[in-house]
Amino acid sequence: MPMIIKTAEFITSAVKPSQYPEESLPEIAFIGRSNVGKSSLINTLVNRRHLVKTSSTPGRTQLINFFNINDAFTFVDLPGFGYAKVPFQVKKTWGPMIETYLAQRKTLKGAVVILDLRRLPGIAEMNLLDWMNLHHRPFVLILTKADKLNRGPQKDQQRKIADLLGVAQEHLLLFSAKSGQGKEQVWEKIQQLLAGDFPILNRKVQTP
Repeated sequence: MPMIIKTAEFITSAVKPSQYPEESLPEIAFIGRSNVGKSSLINTLVNRRHLVKTSSTPGRTQLINFFNINDAFTFVDLPGFGYAKVPFQVKKTWGPMIETYLAQRKTLKGAVVILDLRRLPGIAEMNLLDWMNLHHRPFVLILTKADKLNRGPQKDQQRKIADLLGVAQEHLLLFSAKSGQGKEQVWEKIQQLLAGDFPILNRKVQTP
């Protein structure tokens, strides 16, 4: 059943647990590299153009942002990682800030891990998935900017990314904020996370 969005409102920004909202509603975190299309994904899912501020400058989001959706659950926009031009001192705080939230938040039901379909994942993405598995946090894998490739190249790139990550190809959902491709499928996975009905995706690590 399609998700009907009645309300979507910003709650607060935080950098440490004492600034988080009270633990009440279930939460879904969104995480990915800088400029991967995270803000556009969230805005598309909730049918709002500017709920989450988008920027052409990677590394702009440096806080954990909480959004109340339908007074039923919370979307949590985590800072993007991996942008080289971000000042070192800022970059140094991101890892602990994200890790603290993901490890300690009791109301976190799972994460939406976002990758750019056009880019092959690196060690940072693989480490993230391994960390999520280690902490028994379920996650959904989304490949954004699907409209940038035709259907054939989409599938080829999807297969390559799946092989690199060590997951089945069907676990990688194609999404486009521009065309709306994959929106309903992403919502289906999020609803499964919220219901606690989504399996842990264990990577098959390739040995040399």
